[in-house]
Amino acid sequence: MSDHTAPDDVVRPPALRPGDTVMLVSPSGPTRPERVARGIELLTGWGLRPVLAPNVYARQGYLAGADALRAADLNTAFADPRVRGVICTRGGYGAQRVVDAIDLAAVRRDPKVVAGFSDITALQLALWRGARLAGVHGPGAAWRDERTPLASAESLHAALTTTEPVAVRAVEGEETFGVRVPGRTVGRLLGGNLCLVAASLGTPDMPDLTGAVLLLEDVQEPPYKVDRMLTQLRRAGVLDGLAGVAVGQFTDCADGWEVGVADVLTERLGDLGVPVLGGLPIGHGPGQLSVPVGTLATLDADAGTLTVAAAVR
Repeated sequence: MSDHTAPDDVVRPPALRPGDTVMLVSPSGPTRPERVARGIELLTGWGLRPVLAPNVYARQGYLAGADALRAADLNTAFADPRVRGVICTRGGYGAQRVVDAIDLAAVRRDPKVVAGFSDITALQLALWRGARLAGVHGPGAAWRDERTPLASAESLHAALTTTEPVAVRAVEGEETFGVRVPGRTVGRLLGGNLCLVAASLGTPDMPDLTGAVLLLEDVQEPPYKVDRMLTQLRRAGVLDGLAGVAVGQFTDCADGWEVGVADVLTERLGDLGVPVLGGLPIGHGPGQLSVPVGTLATLDADAGTLTVAAAVR
């Protein structure tokens, strides 16, 4: 039995309940108060008590403040017993610069649900490596209703507050809908943003993907760069033992060549000998839905569904 099917190998933090305090942190790029205000409104509407980390609006070029400040905010959130959840404001870039400074002992002592996506994949992978902590791959608190409408909000709310499995169905309108290899498989859902998975190669945070269902999504990466990252993962051997691949949104990934991103994904993933399901509304596109990462998933490419066990208990 592989590491990814052992039922007791994952730490599920407690589900959020009305009255719980959640801390908003910016481990990566800088964010804007007016966008976070909408996220605060949503969280408050769910009965939660959002509080801002001390440096949530800090700025240093493309980073949300100096590394020391971003790491301190994460560690403040993980160490404070009153804080029951950690919601990242956005991705961008920078989480990889601070993950080695996380107090993993504090995470293991008092596990909390952590939600975010994009560059936050680096944080999720570090928490998986250091604490086997399940998390939520979903929108951040810098909320935009035009991209993440009511269905997106309901999906995040369910992933944070209920112990029911999360089911996501492939959507015909998604550009990656045609990326499919038939079959049904079960494995632990790991991964997230393709760039960050590729950038984790050679670091302690690159997970063992043997028996796993690999989740991949990305934004503003032309097809040849997607090809390059998938080829790197293939050549490194980390895709050899996969159980399956869940392909989310590859948003704004077109360039001037006639080869599209769906073509690249089909070619680079289609010969791995495992089920592949594209068209999942997970990632940077409109209608983004939330999924747990680190828990067991059933990928059914024939039915067009990904069903993931809850990240919380």
